[in-house]
Amino acid sequence: MEYRNLGSSGLRVSEIALGSWLTFGSSVDAPSTQDVVHAAYDVGINLFDTADVYANGRAEEALGQALQGIPRPYVVIATKCFFPMSDRTNDRGLSRKHIVESVEASLRRLRTDYIDLHQCHRADPSTPVEETVRAYEDLIRQGKLLYWGVSEWRAAQIVDACRIADARNAYRPVSNQPQYNLVRRQIEREVIPVSRREGLGQIVFSPLGQGVLTGKYSGGARPSGTRATDEERNQFMNAFLEEDVLDRVDRLRPLADELGVSLAQLALAWCLREPNISSVIVGARTMKQIQENAKASGIRIPDELASRIDEILPA
Repeated sequence: MEYRNLGSSGLRVSEIALGSWLTFGSSVDAPSTQDVVHAAYDVGINLFDTADVYANGRAEEALGQALQGIPRPYVVIATKCFFPMSDRTNDRGLSRKHIVESVEASLRRLRTDYIDLHQCHRADPSTPVEETVRAYEDLIRQGKLLYWGVSEWRAAQIVDACRIADARNAYRPVSNQPQYNLVRRQIEREVIPVSRREGLGQIVFSPLGQGVLTGKYSGGARPSGTRATDEERNQFMNAFLEEDVLDRVDRLRPLADELGVSLAQLALAWCLREPNISSVIVGARTMKQIQENAKASGIRIPDELASRIDEILPA
């Protein structure tokens, strides 16, 4: 496993991170969660990503339980808040009240005294950015958080947060968590250039395009037990399952063969060609899945091969 700095911070994170969306606390039981988390740790993964809203808190609980027995300083725990956790009017957003209460609840569920990276799951137009920045400043000074970041923020919103933090001599965000993969490359236009300038690193989600970039849906196949056949978890997949996208993914297979890697490893390594990407988040239901995905770390894609990939799936 290779490691990169998270943006311009001194925090080092594994190139491959283990996520928990749609898996821990829901589709993966406790013993399997334990196996996957420890398998990830054994192959050098140190970044474990979750959120309060995943399975309504159960993902954090499952991750916290699975991390027991691993020395706390050896892992980087990242979680998030923004989305509603109940019907209470203040149990959502990025107000000081909600951030503080969400952090306290996450600490309990994760069974830890501090969170390495806490992220704004989305931007909150109803809360002044200054209020959010000051809340994070206080929580970091209290030792409950070490760093803070954002997720799916636009370039202008990232700049606003950095400027407000600078004006108050407060801690800046160190990361952004956007969607990024061979099919979804929008962050290349503005978010990456701005993040590079402002010192934020990307921790990208869906680097495998909801599993489509593994090739498992080749030719329109819908293998039983996959996300595509799960009505509760396939709501974001339709665009990835279009015939043209599947055909283009099939055209990537010979390129992966040339490099001697799987399609999934090619897709992950392609994301990591961008220096501003600090880590890519993968989900896993089995030990084998995380072990295979971890092998993408350190794979180098030659420029000529990258150009051929761009011809198949252009920005």
